Amino acid sequence: MFSYGQKNIEMIQFKNTEQVFRIKGLSQVVEVPLGSYKMLILSGQVPLNEKGELVGNDIATQTRQVFQNIKSVLEHCGGSLEDIIKLGIFTTDISKIAEFRTVRDQFINTANPPASSLLEVKGLFRKDVLIEVEATAIVKNK
Repeated sequence: MFSYGQKNIEMIQFKNTEQVFRIKGLSQVVEVPLGSYKMLILSGQVPLNEKGELVGNDIATQTRQVFQNIKSVLEHCGGSLEDIIKLGIFTTDISKIAEFRTVRDQFINTANPPASSLLEVKGLFRKDVLIEVEATAIVKNK
């Protein structure tokens, strides 16, 4: 069983991958040991490619890039999209949610979808960013 003692807290790792654009002041993922598993807590992913360039000006294209980023971070840590247990979705236009879901469903396990929260927000960190998605995953250690 995982304990929250000092020894275990020291084993928490803050990671980044070169496959996803790094934003100053945050880690792309925090890896928390859970015995034979690990929890991966991803920072909100936005539709920037590895060079920091915005991908798309519509919700579908931006969502595709967001999930590509999530996939890259998970794979960097030994996980996959199948390991996602929770999504937090932030969008600037709730009326486009059907388009978001169409793309999302190409990436997640729709038979056993993750728990999710969806919020419409006034704005994200840039005016041209329409969607941000946080993810939490549980991955079996290899």
